[in-house]
Amino acid sequence: MNEIHDAFAHPEARARATGERVLPDRISLRDHVVEAEIGAFQAERGRKQRLNFNIVVEVTAPGEPLDDDVDRILSYDKVTEAIALELQDERLNLLETLAERIAARVLLEPRALRIFVRVEKLDRGPGALGVEIVRRRAARATLPDDDADVPHPRVVLVSNAVLASADLTARVDDWAASDAPLILCVGLPDALPLQVGTKMVQRRIDLLAIEQNAWRLADRDRRCVVVNTRTELDWAMRQGQISVWAPSKMVLDAMDGPKAAPSEAAALALWFAETLEARELLCVGVAPPPQTQAISPVPVRRG
Repeated sequence: MNEIHDAFAHPEARARATGERVLPDRISLRDHVVEAEIGAFQAERGRKQRLNFNIVVEVTAPGEPLDDDVDRILSYDKVTEAIALELQDERLNLLETLAERIAARVLLEPRALRIFVRVEKLDRGPGALGVEIVRRRAARATLPDDDADVPHPRVVLVSNAVLASADLTARVDDWAASDAPLILCVGLPDALPLQVGTKMVQRRIDLLAIEQNAWRLADRDRRCVVVNTRTELDWAMRQGQISVWAPSKMVLDAMDGPKAAPSEAAALALWFAETLEARELLCVGVAPPPQTQAISPVPVRRG
């Protein structure tokens, strides 16, 4: 019965029950409720639900007097900040993924030793549905350098006429000659996709039609690989692979998604280029985005 009680008790009780002989200091966050869009089910898309966070962090004891100085402790703000940052980074399907990312971020703090993260959905039924994980700091955890080894690609938007042209391979050779990683984008095919009456459904259909066009490009030049996740894009850029962007996942999962409709190929490609902090957006056979997009940090030019 004690094991059952501890399993459903606050993570602080879990920390005590599984602690070392030498008890570390602990900080805790109880019943921190945040609204966010998360979930793998279609019913969870397009709406926010309440998430309840209970987190305990075991920390090293201070090696010197605190002198009532907040800079000498692991602040609670670091925990709530980790939650906020991971929720705003991208839309997630799984609570497990969210818990892992929060744990990893907090454990980068120099004084953090072990963390208990419990996340619960409060609006999916009569009770709370959740997960709890326990993670320990790696022996040599270091804070990441956000600017280190970050690839800045060259994004090229290709028109359907260029995609179908006989010299496509030669053009890809020219675009790839730059020292920046190359990512190709396409718009809707010339034949309009199925038309329906629901705006959200039409958006999905249009995005899938763009992805069909992406596969068409990959078929024309076998060096080009269709990619739909940020993780795979980052890997491909570091490996020197030429990628063709399949937009559905990134667009639908983005917390601050593009305002442009899928039919606005140049504006959609610019949003993608900005998301990747691209070196430039080259529009080949396609008019660049309207002047309202001129404030973009990504240079846009016509090819």
